[in-house]
Amino acid sequence: MLYSFVKIIARLALPIYCRDLTINKKELLKHKGPLLLAVNHPNSFLDAIILCTLFDGTVYSLARGDAFKNKMAAKILTLFKMFPVYRVSEGVENMEENYKTFDLCKDIFKQNGIVLIFSEGRCINEWHLRPLKKGTARLAISSWEDGIDLKVLPVAINYSSFKKFGKNIKLFFGDVISKEDIHYKDTHGNAVRQFNETLKVQLNKYVFEIDDNDKTALHQTFYVRQGLIKRILLFVPALTGLLAHAPIFYLAKWLGNSLVKADGHDDSKMIGFLFILYPLFLLLLSVAVFLYTGSWLSFFLIPVLPFTAWSYVQLKKQLD
Repeated sequence: MLYSFVKIIARLALPIYCRDLTINKKELLKHKGPLLLAVNHPNSFLDAIILCTLFDGTVYSLARGDAFKNKMAAKILTLFKMFPVYRVSEGVENMEENYKTFDLCKDIFKQNGIVLIFSEGRCINEWHLRPLKKGTARLAISSWEDGIDLKVLPVAINYSSFKKFGKNIKLFFGDVISKEDIHYKDTHGNAVRQFNETLKVQLNKYVFEIDDNDKTALHQTFYVRQGLIKRILLFVPALTGLLAHAPIFYLAKWLGNSLVKADGHDDSKMIGFLFILYPLFLLLLSVAVFLYTGSWLSFFLIPVLPFTAWSYVQLKKQLD
């Protein structure tokens, strides 16, 4: 219930936080399971939020194990269909937990479900595909050995910026990998290597390779031209959106930087606090205007203000 509700809110909010979203094979968003999404990981929880929001079906996500250390956090993450995957650096004693997580994933596959895994194993804010870990291969091969007709879908997410909202996103799907493409009955080491080589070829096609300081390449890759008529029509709403939302934006940014000490997670912190604060902001502002004016028209601010925020995002500076 909570997952479905948040998914609806996220679908409404995504066009505000992200200016432009390009998808190469939109029909795959309706893909049924058993399906494993093998994704690069450039932007923390936002990567999962985007895919979970866009896919028609429920998407279960695998997240770094240390995020589950706090019992309350673990309960919340579980409500959002997330399971822990531990790295050796998080304690060898935790590695046994990965088998439990993989068993949960295979149960989901048996019910034609969808699971998301970040194949690089860690999040780095960069335009570059990092070496693939073995987790994706092991989960896929184990599922095939158990007789599950699992499909693996390579997914590449590319962002115009890692620090600013109103970003342009290019989401590209590769070719589906099935058990017929991999000699998974070979020795385990050979099967894992072949799987990762196949997955790497697919991801390399779509994960952009851009130097952090190459502003020209970033502009050529991500810039979206805005028509003159659109800029004229949205100018006043955009200015209104800037003035109306500046307080809540800077409050969320300040809270994120003050309360959450995690580098490379700017978007996750901002989204987390805005998800809590923005509905309250809309409601309290509407109530305050209603109490001042006595007019029920005050509650039209609830749909109007998000439109002004969207307008501002459309016209604001696109790149860092």
